[in-house]
Amino acid sequence: MSTETIWIGIGFLGQGLFFGRWLIQWIASERSSESRVPIAFWYMSLIGGLITLTYAIYRMDPVFISGQGLGSVVYLRNLVLIHRANQTKDPASPVA
Repeated sequence: MSTETIWIGIGFLGQGLFFGRWLIQWIASERSSESRVPIAFWYMSLIGGLITLTYAIYRMDPVFISGQGLGSVVYLRNLVLIHRANQTKDPASPVA
């Protein structure tokens, strides 16, 4: 197996995860009968985006790099906002 074949596999893995996030979102929305964006959507976006970014860097594609790089910042920011909101809703009980 050549290095090129491995990198193509990495690229497809990233794209597969990135695509899979839409399936997660669709299933969650269908189950609740309204539009939902579960936290798994953001994790899959970030992981798939970072894997795809790695592939884009290997390919030295500035268009792909900028798109995936900026997208990853947005996905990470959404996860931070979700984490903060969850901490506000469920503050840890004080230790005695």
